[in-house]
Order: sequence, then C-alpha cells, then structure tokens
Amino acid sequence: MRELYPLIQPYREDYLQVSDLHSIHFEESGNPQGKPIVLLHGGPGGGCPPFYRQYFHPEKWRLVMFDQRGCGQSQPHAELRENTTWDLVSDIEKLREHLGIEKWVVFGGSWGSTLSLAYSQSHPSRCTGLILRGIFMLREKELSWFYQEGASYIFPDAWEEYIKPIPVAEREDMITAYYKRLTSPNLQIQLEAARAWSIWEGSTSKLFVDPELKQKFGDDEFAAAFARIECHYFINKGFFEQENQLLLNVDRIRHIPAIIVQGRYDVVCPMISAWELHQAWTEAEFIVIPDAGHSMSEPGISNALIAATDKFADF
Repeated sequence: MRELYPLIQPYREDYLQVSDLHSIHFEESGNPQGKPIVLLHGGPGGGCPPFYRQYFHPEKWRLVMFDQRGCGQSQPHAELRENTTWDLVSDIEKLREHLGIEKWVVFGGSWGSTLSLAYSQSHPSRCTGLILRGIFMLREKELSWFYQEGASYIFPDAWEEYIKPIPVAEREDMITAYYKRLTSPNLQIQLEAARAWSIWEGSTSKLFVDPELKQKFGDDEFAAAFARIECHYFINKGFFEQENQLLLNVDRIRHIPAIIVQGRYDVVCPMISAWELHQAWTEAEFIVIPDAGHSMSEPGISNALIAATDKFADF
C-alpha cells in the first residue's frame, strides 16, 4: 500500500477574476518545473482541502488546485448566479492560460469526474491524461438513486435524517423540495436543509461510516455552499444538452491516456456509471477497488490514486 505524500504548503496562492461576479481562489504546490496537473474537486461545491496535495509526488508534479465558483475560498460564497458546468469549464481554461500552461493532466473524482469529462471533451488538445475516481455523469438514474430512492435501502438510518426537513406531501420529488428550501429567503430554513442534505452524503461516503467526515459535512459554512450548489446543478440536470452527453462524446477523448478508479461499494456514485463509461471507453484503464465506497481517502482508493499519479508523472 502506498502512503500519502507528506503535506506540503503551496508556493503560490491567489485569486482569478473569472467574471464580473465571481473570483476563484487557486493555489500551486509541488515543483514549479514539474509536470502540470489540475485537480477538479467534488460536489459541486466541495472545495479543496489541503490533504488533496498529498496524492501527488511533490518533486514531480506542478499541482494546480482551485475552489470552483461559490465554494471554498472563492467569492461570493454559495452564489448560484453565473454558476453552471460550462462556466466552470471556461474557468479551467482561463486558469490554464493565466498560469501559462500549454497542456496538463486532469484529476477529478465524483463531481470532479463529471467536470473532468466535460472539460476534456470540450478541450481535448489541452489534456495529456485523465485520472478519474467515483464516476458521476449526472444522469437522472444517478440522481434518483441517491436522492430519491435506492441508497435509502442501504442507509435507512441516515436517510431518516435526510428526509426530516421535507414534509411527507413533498417527498415524491426530494430534489425539488430541497431546492425550494435551499433558495429560501429565510436563512434558518436554508441552513437546516443544507445541513441535512450535506450530512446525508457525509454519512454514506465510506464503506464504514466516519463520524469525523459527518461532522465536517455538517459544518454550517461548508454545508451552505455544498448543498445549495449541488442542488442547483442537479435541478438543472447539470446544464447538459442531453441525458447521456458525457457518454455520447467519449470519442472526443478516446485517444487521451486515462485511468478510472471505482469503489465496488460506492453508494454515492454507484459502480454502474463507471462500468458504462468503461464499456464505452475500453481504452481507459479500469480499476475496481473491492473493499471501498466513495471516498478518495479510503485505503484502497487512496492507494490506486497515488499509483495512478506516480504512473502519469513518469509517463
């Protein structure tokens, strides 16, 4: 098993104004002369915690991380206006150009895998490789499984807490019911819904429930951005033109070296999505972790991701 690399500090932190409204926080760490790689975090709305740096050899990689619109240290916080998949794809390109990087490897898990696919299919000439984890393509069956019915059969105790803020009469469409509350002018209603939504994901992300992760997801500031932005994207179907857009456009990235890492018992992003991507994109290396759920910090997934970044560093 590979251990995480030691936690390093960024050698550069700054903000990039990407629109009249939004400014995104970014950082660079590792080796300024190393191979460029950009990390696309999950959520949407999750932000980049410092431990993400530990998945990359500090002497080989020039690691770029940024908080997507409305979350982490980016401003304004929890903002839904001018916040779409294609705004984020544009931000990635603006950041690449701002940093003077011609091409880079793209690393993304969960929603980060969604955004990685959307970005690479829009700008394939800028991608030298893809490392994807916990595949999520923001399709109706994926949203229904986790937010309406499916995961509830595995985590009924956590599900009971998730549905509490929603009256029984509105539970036939949980995403719509949550969106109503997460965009309420009443901040108390917003926060109650945000914490329940966020803790549901924190409760189900690992094969073995992690109380510390639940606590992090229940933090008011984190939950407000995470829940509001996620629900905003989900009610808008990811702003995609069609249901299977990312699968249908695989031909655009078929030539790009790629590794897909998937936990067998991922409840948040069930393996069927990774499997369907694998079937459509047989050229990509497909790794199933037999004893893991969704979180990148689970031992088997962590090991596979570090192996992947080490492999691509020398590719």
